[in-house]
Amino acid sequence: MHKGRTYIVTGVTSGIGAETCQALKSSGAKVIGVDRNKTDIADEFYLADLSEPDSIADLIECLPEGANGLANIAGLPPTAPADLLMKVNLIGLRDFTNGVVDKLADGASIVNIASLAGFGWPDAMTQVKEALALEFSSDVTGFCAANKLDEGGRSYFLSKEALIVWTMQNRWTWRDRGIRMNTVSPGPVETPILKDFLETLGKRAEEDAKVMDRPGLPSDIAPVVSFLLSEGSGWIRGSNIATDGGMSSHIMSEVHQF
Repeated sequence: MHKGRTYIVTGVTSGIGAETCQALKSSGAKVIGVDRNKTDIADEFYLADLSEPDSIADLIECLPEGANGLANIAGLPPTAPADLLMKVNLIGLRDFTNGVVDKLADGASIVNIASLAGFGWPDAMTQVKEALALEFSSDVTGFCAANKLDEGGRSYFLSKEALIVWTMQNRWTWRDRGIRMNTVSPGPVETPILKDFLETLGKRAEEDAKVMDRPGLPSDIAPVVSFLLSEGSGWIRGSNIATDGGMSSHIMSEVHQF
């Protein structure tokens, strides 16, 4: 499916990023990995910190031209400081994507890892719009304090809500070059940061666990990312693919009582 193609994968060292890298390579692709921690899993690797604009600029300059897709998988868990989380999960991801688009091949696909935590974006649009207006030069710390984003993992929820909305907004931004963008929203997944979610969400996570038959695995998510990167997904634009074992459907059933 990916023979002869090249993809950039951020957060490649562990979890969903590592599994996606392996899935793409096994399908014949070359993978350019990006992470703040070194690894030899990718065919080519670049060390970068997506919370720092200078690091992002250096990364964009170093990356080769002609990649057929980008998987934005790097992210921080809800236990991280709110301002740092917003910089990595939203501002850095957005700035890196916008900056690297010119280097992507025509017809490329961009896949952003959102989350079931972004499910409530329609009810949070005022805050989402404010978050999307943030730049690295903004008072991100002040924004987080004013919106109490350090409480109950709200920073994580907002970052994913905003990411889903940003992806929808940009469904046709690069259509003249055939470049499309979508999101994948996993539910709870067995990765090194699962314990951070359980620690932050407390009773909410316990209730989810009672409903779900099991947590997801990186191997449940990687094939969906792989498909969205492939030419076979060319007519999917601005979509959010829930990959959560049915949890979002459960929530909708509860909300609408059907």
